Amino acid sequence: MASTIQTHFKFKLPHLHLQPQRLSTTQKEVITVGTRKTRIPTSLSISHHLLFNPKPQSNRLVLRHVSSDGGGAIDATPQQSAPPDSEVLKSRSPSSGDGYVALFVRMLGLDNDPLDREQAIIALWKYSEGGKQCIDAIMQFRGCINLTVNLLKSDSSSTCEAAAGLLRTISSINIYRDSVAESGAIEEITGLLSRSSLTAEVKEQSICTLWNLSVDEQLRVKIANTDLLPALIKFLDDEEAKVTEAAGGVLANLALSHSNHSIMVEAGVIPKLAKLLKVDVEGSKVIRKEARNALLELAKDEYYRILVIEEGVVRVPMIGSAAYKSFRPVSYSWPSLPDGTEFDRRSSGPSRYGANELLLGLNIHDKNINLEEAKMNAIVGRTHQQFLARIGAIEMEDERKPQSESSMNQRYTLLPWMDGVARLVLILGLEDVSAISRAADSIADASINEYMRISFKEAGAIKHLVRLLGHNNEAVRLSVTHALEKLSVSNDVCQIIEREGVVYPLLNALELSEISESLMEKTMNILARILDPGKEMKSKFYGGPVNGSKNTLDATRNPDVIGLVGTTNDIPVTKSAARKYELDSAVISCLVEILKTSSPNLQRKAASILEYVAIIEPCTDAIIAVNIESGLDAVFQQRFLDGKGKYPLSCMEDDIDSQQPELYALEAEEAGLAVSAASRLLTKLLDFEQFQRTINPTHFMGMLRKVLKSNIPLHNKDWVAACLVKLESLSGSDRDLESPINMEVTLYEAIPRLIEQIKTSFSPESQEAAVIELNNIISKGVVDCTRAVAAEGGIFPLVKVIEEGSGKAVEASLAVLYNLSMYSENHSAIIAAGAVPALRRIVLSQGPQWMLALHLLRTLPTR
Repeated sequence: MASTIQTHFKFKLPHLHLQPQRLSTTQKEVITVGTRKTRIPTSLSISHHLLFNPKPQSNRLVLRHVSSDGGGAIDATPQQSAPPDSEVLKSRSPSSGDGYVALFVRMLGLDNDPLDREQAIIALWKYSEGGKQCIDAIMQFRGCINLTVNLLKSDSSSTCEAAAGLLRTISSINIYRDSVAESGAIEEITGLLSRSSLTAEVKEQSICTLWNLSVDEQLRVKIANTDLLPALIKFLDDEEAKVTEAAGGVLANLALSHSNHSIMVEAGVIPKLAKLLKVDVEGSKVIRKEARNALLELAKDEYYRILVIEEGVVRVPMIGSAAYKSFRPVSYSWPSLPDGTEFDRRSSGPSRYGANELLLGLNIHDKNINLEEAKMNAIVGRTHQQFLARIGAIEMEDERKPQSESSMNQRYTLLPWMDGVARLVLILGLEDVSAISRAADSIADASINEYMRISFKEAGAIKHLVRLLGHNNEAVRLSVTHALEKLSVSNDVCQIIEREGVVYPLLNALELSEISESLMEKTMNILARILDPGKEMKSKFYGGPVNGSKNTLDATRNPDVIGLVGTTNDIPVTKSAARKYELDSAVISCLVEILKTSSPNLQRKAASILEYVAIIEPCTDAIIAVNIESGLDAVFQQRFLDGKGKYPLSCMEDDIDSQQPELYALEAEEAGLAVSAASRLLTKLLDFEQFQRTINPTHFMGMLRKVLKSNIPLHNKDWVAACLVKLESLSGSDRDLESPINMEVTLYEAIPRLIEQIKTSFSPESQEAAVIELNNIISKGVVDCTRAVAAEGGIFPLVKVIEEGSGKAVEASLAVLYNLSMYSENHSAIIAAGAVPALRRIVLSQGPQWMLALHLLRTLPTR
């Protein structure tokens, strides 16, 4: 490097008119040091002002903070951020001080005194703050960056701060960013930040250098794959705001690369960043903005979005302050909670000065009202958001920069749960179609757990969503239905949705010829949860309140007390309160058409809804009239049910090899659920004589026998077997074991079910009952039954029973194994299962079953 610097210098110091400037602590130390004797020749002594202020202060034109518009370095792309306090100057004419750059670069050499090197790096750092032209003057010397990076190893805090500061200013220029990275700056900063004790200034300058470097896509990946990531996350808790801001800025830039998301999430960045957005956490606007930007990038992934919401923040669409102008606050003649719950007037007449309204709810039953947390959050959140909407302050700060319409439609922000839920509900009441649709989608995304679903219910979202089902815009209807689908996962919220009258709008939506497949699926999901046959069955046997709840707060002790009425937390499910929905023929026809043409998932839901409706006797005639048999035929004749074995017979061997087995397992599960639901529906319809007269039992028996032999999951065959038995009884066939129907039910449903129960049951009583029932089947001497037990892998669990089971279970298991031992092909499996040692222990113990064990032991080749 020395060869690049001229060896002859002629210094003629100009008469400089320098403005006095306040020196930092570091600068003051350098001045003190500068008074000492150094190795710098006397002729090279330079005014200290020249080192730190090469231009008159009056000529310095400072640009605005680059983070205010989300920009990067001087010529960085607009969407990338850089340190907010890295102020740079506009280009201007060279100063006479530029000629001394070579001297200070030479003083950085490794052979110089550490004190001289410290003075030189500080001088270059302050000189570089003069703007891009000053940085260009420094970068003329190719070895400058390497020498600066080497100074990061220094034990002096002042030297490390100045070196990192110079790298920070150089890396703020796009064309020099790669040079800084290639010099090993990232690795040296990694080592520097790993030190146990560092000043805040050193940390700030070092991390801000990384902030500039992370603007580059390739450098982001390099930074994320080093030990820097845990250190940056740790610095989010630093006491100095500047350090926290810089760390947040780096993480926000790293999140711009999707490949970094998994590394960042695994490092635990989401809880740290979400904490900075909580209302009860203090922090600067800069760190909040950077934390929000980072989390918004991570939230673009559906799974990571769930992790973000679990930390207490909700993603809310930015719709523009103009959209809130249509907000019209409701003037309450008598206050109510956001979910519509009203306060009951117990006083004989209104107060003269409105004291009842003013002190509403402060005293109930002579005690302070104890509202649930979700209700209190709903009240506070509604108050906050409506106040901001009334004064026009919503999103004002975010709209200082002009945004195009397409950009606005993609923008989101993050708010704490309380404010985020209230904001989304407020948007549902606006007139902007796009805003409503985006808010409904955000509600669906945020409904990840019971707490969030209850929060939206308490905030009054249900009324708005049900009302918007009749909107004339298809995108709104789809988004609203999606939100209701996610909310209806909660049983409590599902009852509220039903109470708001959602069933008939959803049924009417099915009749629309232009309904999309996505909208149909979500509509069917909601209807299947509301019109659940199991819920109707429960209502016939249960007549008490759910969880001991009551519809209203009893305020009869004191008629002057103000109480809550119309609460919707828990609705008692009683026989008298069970909802009865009569479906017209058009809706039933739509459901039958779904049975014929849709996927197994929709077929299952359609069959479940029709079963619920079949409970209402007036609707049975309508179901029979629309040719329900054709719909059931379609379910029982699915492609997957063509044969038995590992794969359906319709699949060629080469097709099987090219497909994943998991795909067929999923198909089997979906087909099994659809078949089970259709079998339940058919079983229910067989209770009605008019339906019995219209069907051909033999036809359905043939289809169900084929289904029973297929490889759908075992638990889905229960209703198939029950329906077959019922069809056989209606046809007048014999019901002994020799009957073909009973034999097939035994082989393909009963025996596999019992063996599975023996294998997996944790209850000794359940296991004992299964073994005894299996022995009763085998004792009838049917050869096929014995072979079925061996084919289903029943030998090993039966041997385990004789080792660990109860007395009756051991006796029944020995009897079954004895019958199996009558066939020599089972001997090897019985011995391999460890039966011989277990049998010998039973014989030697002279227990109650020792004779059975001896007989079985004699049939086995024990040599």
